[in-house]
Amino acid sequence: MRNRLVRQAIGSAAQTVEAIDRAPEVIDQARALSHDTPNVHYAEADVADYDLGTARYDFISGIASIHHMPFAETITKLRDALAPGGVLAILGLCRYATRADYLPDLVAAPANLAAKAAVRAKARLGSRAAGSGPAPSMDAQMTLPEIRTEAVRLLPGAVIRRRLFWRYSLIYRQRSSSTR
Repeated sequence: MRNRLVRQAIGSAAQTVEAIDRAPEVIDQARALSHDTPNVHYAEADVADYDLGTARYDFISGIASIHHMPFAETITKLRDALAPGGVLAILGLCRYATRADYLPDLVAAPANLAAKAAVRAKARLGSRAAGSGPAPSMDAQMTLPEIRTEAVRLLPGAVIRRRLFWRYSLIYRQRSSSTR
């Protein structure tokens, strides 16, 4: 999914794209699939340690990755790298803390099972890039209320919506450099 987003959506619309992931297997797979997208530059690195330099970005996205990093520090770094009017778009994972958190996901459980079966079938057919495996994963540590609290503090005006299967979306538009 992440690789497809970079190649198809962002890579075709942007002048230059920096794709960063600390997992070598993710970077290797992305490079193998993106040989025809010359404006995408891949870096095997942890965003927390990656030097974003002085450039300002019009669009920064994170897909199922922010929960692998310290939330406040990472969000602050990404926010500060945005150009005025730039957008930070996160599709993140949150931890469920109560039984009520699980209720909305019950409706989508059959669709999730079907999607997982399709992914497994695709993997069995060898559709992954040679030598690649699944991306590393870890459980989310923050609940959605905790994420909302931090976002209010760090990203005033951010819109956060709960999504199915432990996910949330966060959209933030940088107003100007004086709002930091």
